[in-house]
Amino acid sequence: MRRLRPWPQSIVGQIIVLVALALFVAQAINFALLLRERQRIELTAQTAPGVYRIVDALDNRPDRHGGDGGDADRRGRVRFLDAAPVLQGVARPDVERRASAMFEDVGFSVRSIHAVEQSQALPLRRWDSFRLRANRDRHGPLRMTRLAMAVEYQPGKWALTQTRIGDRQPRFGGWLVGQTLILYVIVLLPLLWVGGRLARPLKQLTRSAEQFARTGSADPVEERGPGDVRQLTMAFNAMRSRIFAMLSEKDRMLGAIGHDLRTPLASLRVRAESVEDEGERARMSETIEEMNRMLEDILSLARAGRSSEAQQKVDLSALADAVVEDFLELGSPVDLADSERAVADVRPQQIRRALRNLIENAIVYGERAHVSVERGDGTIRLIVADDGPGISEDRMEEMMEPFTRLEGSRNRETGGAGLGLALVRAIMAEHGGALKLANRPQGGLEASLVLPA
Repeated sequence: MRRLRPWPQSIVGQIIVLVALALFVAQAINFALLLRERQRIELTAQTAPGVYRIVDALDNRPDRHGGDGGDADRRGRVRFLDAAPVLQGVARPDVERRASAMFEDVGFSVRSIHAVEQSQALPLRRWDSFRLRANRDRHGPLRMTRLAMAVEYQPGKWALTQTRIGDRQPRFGGWLVGQTLILYVIVLLPLLWVGGRLARPLKQLTRSAEQFARTGSADPVEERGPGDVRQLTMAFNAMRSRIFAMLSEKDRMLGAIGHDLRTPLASLRVRAESVEDEGERARMSETIEEMNRMLEDILSLARAGRSSEAQQKVDLSALADAVVEDFLELGSPVDLADSERAVADVRPQQIRRALRNLIENAIVYGERAHVSVERGDGTIRLIVADDGPGISEDRMEEMMEPFTRLEGSRNRETGGAGLGLALVRAIMAEHGGALKLANRPQGGLEASLVLPA
C-alpha cells in the first residue's frame, strides 16, 4: 500500500503551503489581538453607562459631600444608600476593575466597587414571536440582562445604578473568517501564477533529464521563466550539447576501431583457408569467429543507449516464439510455454538479441532453456529458466558486470568473454526495464527481462 505524503514534494507546493501556514499563523495572532481589543471595547461599553450615571449624579447632587441616604438623583437612575447593598447575580470582577480605572481617569476617587450581572425573563408579547423566530428559539422565553453597580464614594455612602447590556455576542468570528478567505485569495492566487511560471520550465527540464538518462538523447529545453531558472536551463542545454558531441565522437571512434579490426580479421580468415591441415584450419576459423563475436559485443555494449533503431509496438509472445524457433532449427534444447498476447513499445532487434543471449547462457550453463512470457501489474516479463546449478546470491550482481564469467577460466568451450549479461542489462536500461536474476526452488537459474507494458 502506498504511503500517504501530506507534505508536497514539489518546490511550488512547499512554497504555497508555507505561505498558507504563515498566513494562518498571522491571522491567528491578529484574531487574538482583535478579540482582546474587542473584549476591552465591549467591557468599556458595558461599564461606561453606569460610571457616567454615578459621576453625573454625584456632580449634580446638592449634598454631594454628605446627606441623608435612601434618595435618588433627579432622573431616578441612581439611588443613594447609607449601607452596602446586597446584590444578587453573577459577580463581574472585570467590570469592577474597568470601572475603577474609569473613575480614576475622570479624577473621581471611590473606596470600593461591587458589580454583578443579572438576568430576568420578560413576559412574552405577540410581536415577540418574530424575535424568537429570528433568534431560532421558538420555545425559550425572552430575557433581559442588566448590570448592577454599587460604588462606595464616601465611608458608608453608596451609589447604586442598573444599566442594560446586550445578551447576544456580535458575529465577530464570521467576519474574521471572511477576511481570512479574502486574504488567502489575494495572496495565494498571484503566488499560484508565479509558482506555475516557475514550475513549467523546471518540469520540462526534469523530463528532458529523465529522457536523457533513459534513452541517451533529449530535446533541448526552452529557456524561459525567472532569471535563475533561465540560467539553469542554459547550463543544461550547454551540457547536453557537449555530452552529445562527446558521444558522437565516441561512436565515430568505435566505428573506426571496428572497421580497422575487421579488415585484418578478414585477412586472417582468407589465410586460414590456405592451411592444409583441416583440423588446424577449423581451429583458426573458430578463433577468428570468436574474435568477431567479441568485437561485435564490445561495440554493442559501448553503443548501448544510443541505438538508431526506432521503437515500435511488438507482440513479445510472437517475438519469443520466433527466437525459440531459430534455436530449434539448430537442434538446441529449448521449449516455449504457451502465453497470451503481450504487446509493448520496444526496439525489436535489441529485445531479440537480449533474449538470444539469455537462451544461449541457459543452454551453455543449464543444459536446457525454458522460455515463457508473463503479463504482470503494468509489466511484461520474458523469462528464461534453465536446469543448471544456478548462481550464488552474493555473485548475481557481479555476473551482470562486463567481462565477468561464472566459470573462472577462459576456456572457449565453457562460454564467451563475459559480455552477454552486461549487454542485456544495458538493453533493458535503454527500454526503461530491468534484468532480474533469481535461483529457482527446484534448481537452476531464472533470468527475466522486465519491460513496461
